[in-house]
Amino acid sequence: MQRIQNDIKSGQFQPVYLLFGEERYLKRQYRDKLKSALCAPDDNMNNHFYEGKNLFVGEVIDLAETLPFLALRRVIFMDNSGLFKSGGEQMAEYLKAQNESTVLIFTEAEVDKRSKLFKAVQAQGCAVEFAPQDEKTLKRWVAGVLGKEGKKIAESTVLQLLNKTGTDMENIQMELEKLVCYCMDREVVEPGDVEAVCTTRVSNHIFDMVTAIAEKRRKDALQLYYDLLTLKEPPMRILFLIARQCNLLLQARAMKSKGLSNKEMASALGVPPFAVGKYLSQASRFQSTVLRQALTRCVEAEEAVKTGRMNDVMSVEILILSVFEEVC
Repeated sequence: MQRIQNDIKSGQFQPVYLLFGEERYLKRQYRDKLKSALCAPDDNMNNHFYEGKNLFVGEVIDLAETLPFLALRRVIFMDNSGLFKSGGEQMAEYLKAQNESTVLIFTEAEVDKRSKLFKAVQAQGCAVEFAPQDEKTLKRWVAGVLGKEGKKIAESTVLQLLNKTGTDMENIQMELEKLVCYCMDREVVEPGDVEAVCTTRVSNHIFDMVTAIAEKRRKDALQLYYDLLTLKEPPMRILFLIARQCNLLLQARAMKSKGLSNKEMASALGVPPFAVGKYLSQASRFQSTVLRQALTRCVEAEEAVKTGRMNDVMSVEILILSVFEEVC
């Protein structure tokens, strides 16, 4: 990211940029920064945009070889082309002798770092990965965004917000906009404000459902399931998330017994460090045998749906009740 900032500041740009990774908000921010630095606002002749995998590489190369019209450069943006997973060989070859008056900017969710195109971008230009940000960075960013709006927020309230939203900055940004509007007449964002207006991720509903099962609150567990159905969540996705949660809890138990730190566990589990404590607490409520049995039942429920022996809504409901019986 610093390299892009330096290029913009110096005005010396690379012939090709690749912005990739899970963090969509930062990718979009840096793509827009490059766009502002490279493209004149009213120039529609030399700026080109492609999106999706239906991309004809030959057409893009022909365009890249065309000299800019009354401008210093031609800029071509390509979003989620998929070329860094497969089919990028022709583009990789082109980058070795790219037209000096053209800048190519790729924005990708996933890339294969072993691909010829990825290696070509590294050799000829700049590849930057945008990974989920850590807790410290997110807390500072949230406070900064609210500060620009004249709002203050306690660290504990920021953690409450992140527990509801996760680490996706695009999602957090939308929730912050809601908070600013909700707290229009007040300077301090309170915990009650977060509860009142911020949307809880589906995975948090699953977490609460599993907690309800552990605490033998069958009615609450089922109500959370019905709430998800009301929100139009597909039963098979709910089933997948239940299986994922049980698997995470099994892994958390195993890692805790090996003496791993919370930071190491967060990295291995793919969850924010501030969430590790919640997973360990929930994992301690279940025996490993119950969690393994729950995973087996998830597989059985999926098979029952795929073979037509049971409909998807009922299969997940029966799964929840069967795991509840195991706990009891």
